[in-house]
Amino acid sequence: MNLKTEITKLHYTRDPKGVLFNLLKFCSVFYGLGSGFKNFLYDKGIIKPKKVDAYVISVGNFTTGGVGKTPVVAELAKYFVDKGERVAIISRGYGGKLDNKKVNVISDGINLYYKADMAGDEPYWLAVNLNMCAVLTCSSRFKAAEYAIKELGVTRIILDDGFQHRKLHRDLDIVLVDSEKMFGNENLLPAGPLREGPEGFKRVDKLVIVSKNIDHTRAEKLAKIMEKKFFKNTAPSPQPSPAGRGHVILCKVEPDYVYNIVTGEHLEKGEEITALSAIGQPEQFYQFLKDYQVKETITFDDHHQYTLDDIKNVEGNLVTTEKDAVKLSLLGKTNIYALKLKTILDVEKLI
Repeated sequence: MNLKTEITKLHYTRDPKGVLFNLLKFCSVFYGLGSGFKNFLYDKGIIKPKKVDAYVISVGNFTTGGVGKTPVVAELAKYFVDKGERVAIISRGYGGKLDNKKVNVISDGINLYYKADMAGDEPYWLAVNLNMCAVLTCSSRFKAAEYAIKELGVTRIILDDGFQHRKLHRDLDIVLVDSEKMFGNENLLPAGPLREGPEGFKRVDKLVIVSKNIDHTRAEKLAKIMEKKFFKNTAPSPQPSPAGRGHVILCKVEPDYVYNIVTGEHLEKGEEITALSAIGQPEQFYQFLKDYQVKETITFDDHHQYTLDDIKNVEGNLVTTEKDAVKLSLLGKTNIYALKLKTILDVEKLI
């Protein structure tokens, strides 16, 4: 087990202990000071975010790792495209090989310009799966937004993982929380998964409880609790949700089917498979494969760039996530399958 994996394990251990955790806890003090000072400057108006001539929505989270931003971003983009808006998704493009100091157009909504290894797995997946929606990457969201407006005629901008990126003004801040993992051990980075403290809830317009499960009872109860705990003094939403006054929304993510990434052929349930992933929270992906005979699970660090050596010893059907599949497809193997997920989200209540 490498250091990154060991630290991730500590992040989601209820009461972590040991020399490594104590060292990380010491480092968290300095991280908290830096994060808190930055937010203080923005909260007091000492530093002001830059505005652009488009409606900006940020989709983010409090923690590191895979909470489920990509499917929510996709649902939002499809909603606005269907309404006739010109939409652009802006991502940092983490894991891609492109120079992100400049604006990179992964897709203009019609043409796809880069593959997954260059663009990054999430921007590439979004570009492939969304029609008429531009996808751009850049470390400066403001610069990318300006480009999208001037060059692509964009009217709606969605920031993928933008909550802590406060340089760009947003009209709506959506934050996601995983119903199972929640806030891990509730420590700030690097001792825990938190990117900032609970004071960040003051900036949240909509909180989305993401339930990656078959039974959503826990998530439904959690949504009601979070509504009362964090939004009790907030003005009611004009469109109340079943969770309360409409500030907390439930997003259900469920397994749909498994398909071959080359032929599109569906894999019958009960087949023997090897499960492989390089995502923030692989346990939930493996749980979704309970209808298959999983003989082995292979886990890499999040955003891992695959080579043939990674899968050379895998025999039979290899099942992975769609995010991983866009990178594995470059290896030219025909035994690779991806799990298709379905996202159940009432976007009308979210916006």
